[in-house]
Amino acid sequence: MSTTSLSSAAFAISLSSSFKARNSKTFLHSNFKNPLRCKSPSSYRPISRKLYPVKATLLQENEEEVVVEKSFPTKSFPGNEIEEVGESSANSSPSGLEGWVIKVEQSVNIFLTDSIIKILDTLYHDRDYPRFFVLETIARVPYFAFISVLHMYESFGWWRRADYLKVHFAESWNEMHHLLIMEELGGNSWWFDRFLAQHMAFFYYIMTVFMYALSPRMAYHFSECVESHAFETYDKFIKAQGEELKKRPAPEVAVRYYTGGDLYLFDEFQTDRPPCSRRPKIENLYDVFVNIRDDEAEHCKTMKACQTHGNLRSPHSCLDDGSEDSSCMIPEADCEGIVDCIKKSLASSQVKQKSDI
Repeated sequence: MSTTSLSSAAFAISLSSSFKARNSKTFLHSNFKNPLRCKSPSSYRPISRKLYPVKATLLQENEEEVVVEKSFPTKSFPGNEIEEVGESSANSSPSGLEGWVIKVEQSVNIFLTDSIIKILDTLYHDRDYPRFFVLETIARVPYFAFISVLHMYESFGWWRRADYLKVHFAESWNEMHHLLIMEELGGNSWWFDRFLAQHMAFFYYIMTVFMYALSPRMAYHFSECVESHAFETYDKFIKAQGEELKKRPAPEVAVRYYTGGDLYLFDEFQTDRPPCSRRPKIENLYDVFVNIRDDEAEHCKTMKACQTHGNLRSPHSCLDDGSEDSSCMIPEADCEGIVDCIKKSLASSQVKQKSDI
């Protein structure tokens, strides 16, 4: 009897010590619960957060303001905690030269966005679905460009973080289904609309690749401007055509996407909320456009978070308890834009040569 008690006590002590050693190697807090298990959203706790205002484009005269969300929390990587700050302190951090560069970048982006909006307003004044088709064809292009440049960074050994690739692919997957919905609604029935959308997307891709390679911050802000305009467009359309939309059935592709079995990618692009916390209800066409509008708001938040280098994190990252995933850590070789990467590569090589002497 005593021998059995002693062996049981020894097993309990061994199990407790191994559990403590295992917890010391993990990157997450011991009380962190896996959102993949679809627990209640209240159990989700972001590691750290920072407030950013969401404001992309300047309002035109006599234009109704449509607010995405005044502020939202973003998460940083473990060990890289960012305190919660107000808008004034968040905007006061850049140096004088950097602040001037940011203003120039944003002014260029706003000018380009306003030019595109004027073209769409002229060509699609009373044709909503073709306008949405063109807009969705354009909206998914930046994510293709981001992924292309990120793969180039990995090939050069400058960037080895998986979160950006995962989130941007999920964003492109979401925009693709928006496009499929607009096609099912007849938005691509005219040859001119397809021709315009495809050629605008081609030149937009080339421009975004060069912009993202030189300044990811500028490219993300430009994409934020586009997503903000998309949110405003859908919001005004819902307010104007809401009663009519409630009478029409939802497209089959929308029902499959928003209520299908595997919603991993649907959760992946929503970096501001825990997985499984948003499950849309699709009963009619009105619900479809409401969810598309809400998707654009989530894209806008993610693009705003991406403008702070290293601030983006996949909602599904580092959720396997007890695992050490290299994608959860900030890499040693990290840079922002090809100019910054070249500068850091030269600096590191010079330091290495001096240390060898």
